[in-house]
Amino acid sequence: MKVIGLAGYSGSGKTTLIEQLIAGLKAAGQRVSVVKHAHKDSFDIDHPGKDSWRHRQAGALEVVVANARRMALIREFPQPVEIEPHALLAELADCDWALVEGFKHGDLPKIEVFRAALGRAAMYPHDPFVVGVATDDPAALPDPTGLPVFALDAPQALVDHLLANGERFHYDPARHG
Repeated sequence: MKVIGLAGYSGSGKTTLIEQLIAGLKAAGQRVSVVKHAHKDSFDIDHPGKDSWRHRQAGALEVVVANARRMALIREFPQPVEIEPHALLAELADCDWALVEGFKHGDLPKIEVFRAALGRAAMYPHDPFVVGVATDDPAALPDPTGLPVFALDAPQALVDHLLANGERFHYDPARHG
């Protein structure tokens, strides 16, 4: 499995870029999975009144919902826990690429999604795990960089870069276990 993170502040375009990367990688015959960091303290993937929701409300620590086409695991933590992306990557079934959204401070190679208009500091000057920058305005990057810079409105260039440099993104779970 190859792993690349996409990190940036809310509103930078991470989710849209990931949608486009999924489509581009799939078009190249790759199997793609996603790990996403949810910033809200509480979020639901099931809905009040549904069986899985009722089971969680009754106190189940884990609920697995499955049918012939899909499976979802919902795990409750009695105390807040900050999960590392490596633990979530270990949960994935075999795939060619795992795209990791969020986890700004994670120790995975990542593409920073940067929009100067948000008024937030760039990560790439200080984060050694940033291996490229995707932006809507390369001229607005706050610091010069020798990293590859990708246009957000031309995601195929990033897809091509990932495919051409795939070995660089090979994930070794033994290093993070």
